[in-house]
Formats: sequence, C-alpha cells, structure tokens
Amino acid sequence: MGTEKRDRQRANRQLKYQQQAKEVQRKRLTKRFVLGAVAVVGLLAVVLFLAWLGNRGDDDDSAPTTGFEYGTGECPPADVTEPVKTFDDAPQQCIDPEKSYTATFVTDRGDIEVELDTTNSPGTVNNFVTLARYGYYDATTIFRTNTSIDIIQGGGQTNEDTPGYDIPDEGTGYEYPPGVLAMARTAAPNSAGGQWFFTTGPNSASLADTGTYVVFGTVTAGSDIAAEINALAGPDGDTPTETVNVETVEITES
Repeated sequence: MGTEKRDRQRANRQLKYQQQAKEVQRKRLTKRFVLGAVAVVGLLAVVLFLAWLGNRGDDDDSAPTTGFEYGTGECPPADVTEPVKTFDDAPQQCIDPEKSYTATFVTDRGDIEVELDTTNSPGTVNNFVTLARYGYYDATTIFRTNTSIDIIQGGGQTNEDTPGYDIPDEGTGYEYPPGVLAMARTAAPNSAGGQWFFTTGPNSASLADTGTYVVFGTVTAGSDIAAEINALAGPDGDTPTETVNVETVEITES
C-alpha cells in the first residue's frame, strides 16, 4: 500500500509539473502576442502620424511660409482727404489675400500698370496697397534711373524718404527679369519701408546676386514707359536728367 501511495503521489506531482509547464508556456505565448500587438499598433501609429505630417505640409503649400509679421497701424479709411506721409507703425493686415489687386502708377510720362502678387508676397502687397491708399505715393518722383542694373526707383522724393517704419523681408531667392516690381531696401535685412523699383531690362538679373529684394508685382502694361524713364539716366548713372513725377498710385481690387 505504501508503494502505491508513493506512486500516486509521484504521478500527481508529475501531472502538476506538466500543468505548471503548460501554464508557463501559455503565459509566454500570451506575452509574445501582446508585445507583437503593441508593436503593430505602435508602428501603425507612427505611419499615421507621418502621413498626417505629410498631408499637413501639402495643405500649407499655398500659404506663406516666411513668417511675415504685420504691424499695428490702422487701415486707411474709404476716403483719404489729405495724403499721409508718416506713420507710427507698419500696417496691420488691411487687404484680403483672396482678392486680386492691381496698381496703376500715374506718371507725367505715362501710366504703368502692375498686377500685385498676393499669393507669394501678401505682406509686402498689404504694405504697398495701404501706403498707396493713404496717398503716400502722391506727388513723389522717380528719383533713380540706373542703366547698369536696369531699374527705376521711386517711393518718395529721394532715397532717404521712409514712412517711419520697416517691414520684414518676405522670402528669399527672388529673380529679377525685366518687368517686375520689387521693394527697395538697404543692404541690411528687413529694412524695406515704402520705396520700390521696376526692372526695365536684362541687366536687372544681376540683382539676384546682391540681396533680397522682395518681388511683389508684375508689369502688365506700360513697360515701354518704364524703359523710356530709365533711358533718362544721367552721367552719374544713377540720377535722371529730367524730373519724372508720380502723380498717384491707384489701387483696384477685384
């Protein structure tokens, strides 16, 4: 009887060991399954996150990425009775970037019409349109004509004139073929204010190597007028031999 009892005990222990072994194996398999599931979920989350980033970048393609900061200056009223020449700050956003804007430079030599680029340079266009609507460009001159780089420059009576503030540069890598309107500035970054220039010939392409001048418009009519004004360059290569008056800059919104 003692031997049978020991045999039963031994058999029970073996059965217990087998059950324990099976339980350990089951837990191992469960753990592996859980870890595998976690890894799959994590990988899926990473893929979805990367896809979201990619879609986010696609959505932002049409938006400016230059970080242009608008000022706090007030937008012009519907009727400006007297031109405003000095401001305390750059303007807040006054234009609707979804609309189209054209500018007509009315000079005593003829009109130059420009399509303004609200897609690529909305901040610069906003500044220019605001100044024009305030009458800032009324009764000014084109004080610079330079045939070595084929530009005519205005925005005041002299190259010292300023509206009283500077605006940020809006992007880099601009090119300067004939027939574009760009902001003039010093060699220092973010130093444009109210002055602008037109490119009138092939020599303007060299400006791409000398600095960032934000292009914010394309001439649609009057390029011949701009070229004729540039031909007035005097012996110093920088000052017109005759006075060229800018009577006003008219803005059309559509």
